[in-house]
Amino acid sequence: MYTDGPTFLGAQMENPNNFISYIRVSTGRQGESGLGLSAQRESVERFLSSTGGVLVSQYIEIESGKKNDRQQLQAAISACREQKATLIIAKLDRLARNVHFISGLIESGIKFCAADMPSADRFMLHVYAAVAEEEARRISQRTKDALAAAKRRGVQLGKTGKLLAEQKKKDADSFAHVTGPTIKRLKDAGLSIRKISDRLNSHEIPSPSGGKWHPITVQRTWSRYLRLGG
Repeated sequence: MYTDGPTFLGAQMENPNNFISYIRVSTGRQGESGLGLSAQRESVERFLSSTGGVLVSQYIEIESGKKNDRQQLQAAISACREQKATLIIAKLDRLARNVHFISGLIESGIKFCAADMPSADRFMLHVYAAVAEEEARRISQRTKDALAAAKRRGVQLGKTGKLLAEQKKKDADSFAHVTGPTIKRLKDAGLSIRKISDRLNSHEIPSPSGGKWHPITVQRTWSRYLRLGG
């Protein structure tokens, strides 16, 4: 059975190239099966390989994305302070869709970065977190509205919720399948995620929600497209 906690991979050295990774999966089942762990580890490894960084230790946490009291994250932050290392996460949305939480991490004083957004500074990470938080709020509100409408029609909510989730996934997969090739062409042309979002907006191509594109929306659509075998 897989257990969360630190895994030490190297000597404790005061070196600016030292990194401590924090990996999170949402459920105990994912933690036990390793689902999601490999992809996050590979993302961190690619980042370290490209920067010459050294992974000193890694912390793995299994819990809900809405939970802010994360013991392993706090342990990772403490380790970064002690070893003067930089905290690295595989994906920004794996840390939290919560601006206050990101602000607290910034105020902790440690250096941190996201492997999927290596060029983002602290200000931009704060902006991305704000976008992710708002996106999560809108999704939650749309789901609540749909369930309320279904309840008024006398439909069983348990069954409706599953149908809505299935339809939402199908819609997201279909959108990624159509939009993915365009994002790929732009990436192959050397455009950054931010420039791709700007290009999509300038051509008035609607985002998955029908509004404007943001870097994090481009990244999520691209990741979904890759998972679909694009």
